[in-house]
Amino acid sequence: MTIYDDIYEIAADNYGLVTSAEAKGAGASDKELSRIAKDGRLTRIGYGVYRIKHWVPTELDPYAEAVALVGQGAYLYAESVIAMHALAPTNPALIHVATPNRVRRSLPASIEVVRRPDCCDTTEYEGIPSQTVPAAIRSCRGTMMTSRLVDAARRARELGLIRAEEEMALLEDLNGGD
Repeated sequence: MTIYDDIYEIAADNYGLVTSAEAKGAGASDKELSRIAKDGRLTRIGYGVYRIKHWVPTELDPYAEAVALVGQGAYLYAESVIAMHALAPTNPALIHVATPNRVRRSLPASIEVVRRPDCCDTTEYEGIPSQTVPAAIRSCRGTMMTSRLVDAARRARELGLIRAEEEMALLEDLNGGD
């Protein structure tokens, strides 16, 4: 196998994305990574983040890309978790990403970074690091209408993203705070 084959294997499991750190872990030097990008087999989409050229886009690509662009330790946050699962209407033009780290790199205007040193309420959905659905719904109190959050909790239960007890606790929290 070639270095590109190793990079392709990483990217194929990650929405077509590979970071320079992942490529180095597969044995690619910075020079080889630059050469592969120059050959047109990789497209640089941001600092240290590349997409393989022959990738068929999915509806989850923007979320995976936003988390990768923010960097190590980043995860999908609040409204964007709700949007990713189509639990309630949200602003699709903005992707919220939380990170415990300070982010100095320039990012697209479509990514809003939230610094959260405490990231104990995280998981992965479809391979994308994310805040848990119950925590995301709670994080949206005050920024989304309560009725939408109630609908999101009910929809999350229907989709099997949360258990019945979690739904009841969420509904109690949401309705008790008004």
